[in-house]
Amino acid sequence: MPRCDFCRKQIEPGTGKIFVKKDGKAFDLCSSKCEKNLLKLKRKARTTKWTEEYADVKKGVKK
Repeated sequence: MPRCDFCRKQIEPGTGKIFVKKDGKAFDLCSSKCEKNLLKLKRKARTTKWTEEYADVKKGVKK
């Protein structure tokens, strides 16, 4: 199963969206919440408190 490119949660089969930019880069997104945060608001996952990447950075697992 693919993972959401913003929040890193597993995407169940038959759900989610794939957004493809003009340059051909594709994003797998689990919800409209992730889509809005990534594309419209241009937020980074490591600074958004409810994402797994934020938790990893806070714990010191990722730098």
